[in-house]
Amino acid sequence: MVNLVAIQQPLIIRLMKMAGVQTHAVEIEPGTVMNFWLPNETIQKPNKKSKTTTTTTTITTIPPKPDKPVVVLIHGFAAEGIATWQFQIGALTKKYSVYVPDLLFFGGSISDNPDRSPRFQAECLVKGLRKLGVNKCVVVGFSYGGMVAFKMAELYPDMVRAMVISGSILAMTDSISEQTLKGLGFSSSSELLLPDSVKGLKALLSVASHKKLWFPDRLHKDYLEVMFNNRKERGELLEGLIVSNKDTIIPEFPQRIHLLWGENDQIFKMELAQNMKWQLGENTSVEGISKAGHLVHIERPCVYTRCLKKFLASLPADEPQK
Repeated sequence: MVNLVAIQQPLIIRLMKMAGVQTHAVEIEPGTVMNFWLPNETIQKPNKKSKTTTTTTTITTIPPKPDKPVVVLIHGFAAEGIATWQFQIGALTKKYSVYVPDLLFFGGSISDNPDRSPRFQAECLVKGLRKLGVNKCVVVGFSYGGMVAFKMAELYPDMVRAMVISGSILAMTDSISEQTLKGLGFSSSSELLLPDSVKGLKALLSVASHKKLWFPDRLHKDYLEVMFNNRKERGELLEGLIVSNKDTIIPEFPQRIHLLWGENDQIFKMELAQNMKWQLGENTSVEGISKAGHLVHIERPCVYTRCLKKFLASLPADEPQK
């Protein structure tokens, strides 16, 4: 039987190309490849004599540097990059060079390195961006991607100009993990974020959304088959997230940070965002979007994108990529 989610992939690729981005894979190191969606104008045309048999190619030469301010959109745990940011990409590409990575073990990105920490994801992401000619960027991170974004900003302050974080935290401490799961009625992060049944996926969508959306079971089943591969490695990613309370240190970020939140987020509540603003200091602002949950960028895409663009426009003009 045809998978209704899988058959949309070629259409999505065409739509994203029309929106201004195309997919390419970048070798980060031997055994580690990360897929990126890049601005059309930065992609070199292949040699006419060479034949390409797939929609994703591996970059071996240095592409042209982006000529607009760079925005990097980092996805969460339940979907790859394009599925997460489909409503924001086209709205940003006119004024910004938009890069959408697929983190390791999502969307074709792979690694034989055993490190499953957000730090390793951040290091690979930065290596990939630098190979693509990006030296400065604003990072937008959602949920799991927000934790990777925080780690990027901590490790590479000269690259990350500013951050927009939605539905995420600085680090998943054991106490936050236990409290969050208990409040939601789940026994483990894997039970919540790695559903293996239609019932489990419905439960995840129920706590992630403010509005109760209905989809046929067939669509849930097809989504599970397409979006929840690499289950062993993703389970290890979840294990790699947890850090001890006593080992948690709040970095001093020099960047401006904007916490853009769904006011009805059940996973990471609005109060957590307010507390994080207090912890991060005067460079941090917080903004809530009403009638939206954890999936704020999907539930209220127009409002979310408008808030995002307003913050981006408030930043100082970016210097050309060197």
